[in-house]
Amino acid sequence: MQLDDERWSGLSGGYGEIYDPRDAIRRLEAGDEAAWDELWQELHHQGDIGIASYAAVPELVRVHAARGVPDWNTYAYAATIEEARRNGRNPALPDWLRPDYESAWRDLQALGLAELAAAASDELVRCILAVLALGKGQATLARMALLTEDERQEMLGNAGLG
Repeated sequence: MQLDDERWSGLSGGYGEIYDPRDAIRRLEAGDEAAWDELWQELHHQGDIGIASYAAVPELVRVHAARGVPDWNTYAYAATIEEARRNGRNPALPDWLRPDYESAWRDLQALGLAELAAAASDELVRCILAVLALGKGQATLARMALLTEDERQEMLGNAGLG
């Protein structure tokens, strides 16, 4: 779905209310990193997502690829939306959006593989690994990847493995 498609104006976000993310996506494309705050706030709420949340994924992947700057937000957002899609309590991915969404996921996995070699920050590494794990059908591994090192150590310690 292109940014000039009028369907954007009728899609719901994470609160179940109409939210059109095009302005925030355009701001992000122009380099305004603060747009991420709005996208996170409006498109995901305590595990709840809407159709606009899905529709944003292909555009965010496109922006990420065009900018050529690894950004953990893109990976974290895509992983969060995909995990929420699979939880069964959110709206299904519409058939009309499925080809773009799945293509974006393939593109993001390829970007992740390319960007992982030079990734230095903990956030970026964790989020890339989560996307790669989800892409391979490893949802639990993806959730573990999104945890911080301290959270993983605590979990292992509580299981008697640390």
